[in-house]
Amino acid sequence: MNYKLLKQILQENNSFLLTTHVNPDADALGSEMAFYFLLKKLGKVVHVVNTSKTPYYLEFMDAENVIQRFDEEQHKDIFNQVDVLIALDFNRGQRMVRMENLFRQSKKLKVCIDHHEDPEIFTDHLFFETSFAATGQIIYNFIKETSIVEIDLAIADQLYAAIMTDTGSFRFDRTTADVHLIAADLINVGVKPNDVYTKVYNTSRIGKIKLLGDAIQSLTLHGEKDEIAVMVISKEAMQTSGADEADTDGFVNLCLTIDSVQVALKFLELNEGFKVSLRSKGEISVQKIAAEFGGGGHRNASGVRIRDKEMNTFIPILINRIKEYLKIEDRSKNSEIRIKE
Repeated sequence: MNYKLLKQILQENNSFLLTTHVNPDADALGSEMAFYFLLKKLGKVVHVVNTSKTPYYLEFMDAENVIQRFDEEQHKDIFNQVDVLIALDFNRGQRMVRMENLFRQSKKLKVCIDHHEDPEIFTDHLFFETSFAATGQIIYNFIKETSIVEIDLAIADQLYAAIMTDTGSFRFDRTTADVHLIAADLINVGVKPNDVYTKVYNTSRIGKIKLLGDAIQSLTLHGEKDEIAVMVISKEAMQTSGADEADTDGFVNLCLTIDSVQVALKFLELNEGFKVSLRSKGEISVQKIAAEFGGGGHRNASGVRIRDKEMNTFIPILINRIKEYLKIEDRSKNSEIRIKE
């Protein structure tokens, strides 16, 4: 990765707009805020503007209320006033939703920093590494390799939250020895792991717990060996519980705790269409499946946003496609075994 070029871009320009994907998670927000603090250390003018509001359980990551929620009338001019636009933790323009057109139409320099697979080239410069556990890891490495600033506690807290959450609290496949060394370094700076974990995961509202109960009740298993789990969350359930979309983060991962399940799906009905979260175990790539329907992400964690289909009609279509995919995977594994024998 050309960190030298990224450093040059930051040093040679004065004003920046940072943004991330719709419905940001802790990696998205942590990457934004770490980059914000980095740029402020360099004496730059920085604006952070997001399509979505910050989830209530991640509001601690923006204690100074730096992040602005996008309003077209208020922010339409800023895309051509700053020197550089930086997209963090996403690699497809459509993930900015209402901000996408203004971002694309801007004639200013555009940069994308991300770790997801199959990027769309919608910026002038793309800094990405799909083997990294989080976008926060890219930013950590950038700072360390270029010595552009010192990592203080403000930056360290953001990067730790980003990496901790995107590694599933350091248990996912991309949790390498390097990731643990990074975490150790951030802790040495002053990060308190228990405080970060508690703020992210132990600040739920009652509506989330009620919705989780409803989501578990909806759980069904599919396939010859119950290898596919499906969870469905309706608009009515959301309204009844009083929960919001951010409260459903992590629900789908519970499905993977079932011993027979290899692929888990969470369908979330929205006011306009629905979202599907896909998770898998081992070498099974749900990213390939998501890409077929216009989505993307990682091998074991991906998502799709559907606006032009009925959710109840689409559910069996996706289940059948995954059944086909798993059969192909099984045949491929059996062939490899026979070849080795």
